[in-house]
Amino acid sequence: MSSPTPDALLGPADVRELAGALGVRPTKQRGQNFVIDANTVRRIVRTAEVRPDDVVVEVGPGLGSLTLALLEVADRVTAVEIDDVLAAALPTTITTRMPERSDRFTLVHSDAMHVRELPGPAPTALVANLPYNVAVPVLLHMLETFPSIERTLVMVQSEVADRLAAPPGSKVYGVPSVKANWYAEVKRAGAIGRNVFWPAPNVDSGLVSLVRRAEPVRTAASRREVFAVVDAAFAQRRKTLRAALAGWAGSAAAAEAALVAAGISPQARGESLAVEEFARIAEHRSAQNTEPKEPVQQ
Repeated sequence: MSSPTPDALLGPADVRELAGALGVRPTKQRGQNFVIDANTVRRIVRTAEVRPDDVVVEVGPGLGSLTLALLEVADRVTAVEIDDVLAAALPTTITTRMPERSDRFTLVHSDAMHVRELPGPAPTALVANLPYNVAVPVLLHMLETFPSIERTLVMVQSEVADRLAAPPGSKVYGVPSVKANWYAEVKRAGAIGRNVFWPAPNVDSGLVSLVRRAEPVRTAASRREVFAVVDAAFAQRRKTLRAALAGWAGSAAAAEAALVAAGISPQARGESLAVEEFARIAEHRSAQNTEPKEPVQQ
């Protein structure tokens, strides 16, 4: 393929000029902070290990800073954008700044949470600067909806990055940590300073790498059943699992029975369990519910 022109990526002046021409002001409602540094977006692409044969899906491309960097390397890029003005302008930006790669770009004008299919080949990678206010739901939705995504690199609020990558027993280990681990091996992959954004956010950002598990979590329980246990366990963090899961199981005694059957202490707390242990709890509770009942004596 031909190499993009050296000035194809967006710099600070380019971003502000483009935003001004579109009448765009970043909004807190949609968590918009545009990356204005070409070195940063190239670093993200390198960290994501994007390959020439990758079909990359990007959520929230904004003005196209990361999109252009992805197109330098990937075979194809599909960008999902909810904002009407940004979605209308992005194809023109791509055609103008990287005409030799514009046929490799596809825009999907939609809320990412509503996307159930994408045009063209199945995506192999997800790379995105996710809006802070919806980062975790969007990430989990994309991983669930597109099992072909093998590698993911997302830029999120540093605190969210810590939660996603936290191991069992950590103070910030919680629902996002467990659910992300259902799909992938998760780790922190770097930090991003505030000065590479416009406007500069009031929080630091972090990169999180997710590599899909070669083998899914082995369990007879469904994802929905496992996630129900996770949600219940962390709804009341300070309680023991026997107490926290009482509502989910129907009673504290039923919760204790499922925990004992799964080989987990009823006095343990959710933050000490790995995703495989939550799966065992769900599996044993499901088995209890399907056991034949004793006939009622007449």
